[in-house]
Amino acid sequence: MLLVAISCVPTAENENITEKSNPNFTSDGAWCWFSDPRAIYYEGMHRRTYSGWVTADGSIAVGFYDHDLDTTSISIIDKELQIDDHNNPSFNIDPEGRIMVFYSKHSGRSPMVMARSRDPENIDSWEPAGDLALNDSTLFPGASNTYTYTNICRLSGEENRLYLFWRGVDFKPNFSTSTDTGRTWSTGKILVLPDRVYRNRRPYLKVSTNQKDVIHFAFTDGHPRDEPTNSIYYMRYHQGKLLKADGSGIKPWSELPISPAESDLVYDATQTNEKSWIWDVAGDQQDHPVIVYSRFPNDSTHLYYYAIWRNNEWKNLELVNSGTWFPQTPAGESEREPNYSGGITLDQEDPSIVYLSLQKNGIFEIERWQTDDFGESWQVTEITSNSEFNNIRPFAVRNRPAEYSTMVLWMGLREYIHYTDYDSFIELHVE
Repeated sequence: MLLVAISCVPTAENENITEKSNPNFTSDGAWCWFSDPRAIYYEGMHRRTYSGWVTADGSIAVGFYDHDLDTTSISIIDKELQIDDHNNPSFNIDPEGRIMVFYSKHSGRSPMVMARSRDPENIDSWEPAGDLALNDSTLFPGASNTYTYTNICRLSGEENRLYLFWRGVDFKPNFSTSTDTGRTWSTGKILVLPDRVYRNRRPYLKVSTNQKDVIHFAFTDGHPRDEPTNSIYYMRYHQGKLLKADGSGIKPWSELPISPAESDLVYDATQTNEKSWIWDVAGDQQDHPVIVYSRFPNDSTHLYYYAIWRNNEWKNLELVNSGTWFPQTPAGESEREPNYSGGITLDQEDPSIVYLSLQKNGIFEIERWQTDDFGESWQVTEITSNSEFNNIRPFAVRNRPAEYSTMVLWMGLREYIHYTDYDSFIELHVE
């Protein structure tokens, strides 16, 4: 077991700090759970885990842990962008080993940003950042023309075509593609378009890929705060088509957008009146989908579910009652985000492994769950215990090598009032 970290962060743009490992990956960092990958393991000249976050002053930080040297290095790539944990970057590493970073402000009209390191496996020097103003604002005149969240995929089976997803025009999931390693991008298009029954209705989207030829999508009707019910849906992309879990076709990629009703209904909240929120999606070794999500019998009860496609049907298996929301609601006020669960994530290399955050003795702790019978029973291992601070929003490091059984990062909270008011850090556990 290994915990790695540094105890301070740089204060100047592109400043770099390297230290021996201490209790935290960074003592100043936060993230949301809708921009991914948030962390990637890459082995080239070095064996490193790369990640990124938003600091307390709203700066965008990129860092790595070197598994051989037991050191951590951090660079600030965008100083004081916006104090908001929704802005954390997502990562891709191009075929030459250079780190690509994508991020945006939260619901801002300013475009997304793409930054690329000048040299392979080096976060000290970056090419001039490029603005990605990709929304097609002509589709719905007068609709919101903003950017939030970034999710990036690269498909080696399509000559390394990049697929970038974000919440864009009309607050809907949008996408663009690049065939030249991000130098140019297609005009954005809407991916999922539900009935526009109220302004800015926004399906929440999670994305994962086998990095070859498949992209998995899981999404909701909207925000659980705004929907009378909020169900979970699934589809996948393969060879120019959108498919359901059983392989049947939905429509060609060229004919997007789709409505949720055209995709797989994984969890039907209209039957239970228990709203849900999506947390993660992955494909197993056969690219059969696995999904984890929260369900809310009420705002104070957050149940984690594991949904798996097996024997030609979706099985929704309850894992655990994780407790209530984690934000620290000021006395005398109503909680603004009562559906902020501690969080749950899938190991993309083996989605029989789940990391989750749940309340134990009043503190959110991280646990590793693993099943060998498709979710019917679980072996549980504590990652944190008897903690002083809440531990939330775990993320399983992408591209985990087989030599490690566990690679997970999460947020530790000294204080969290709101996504614009936080004092938090990022920890990495490798075993």
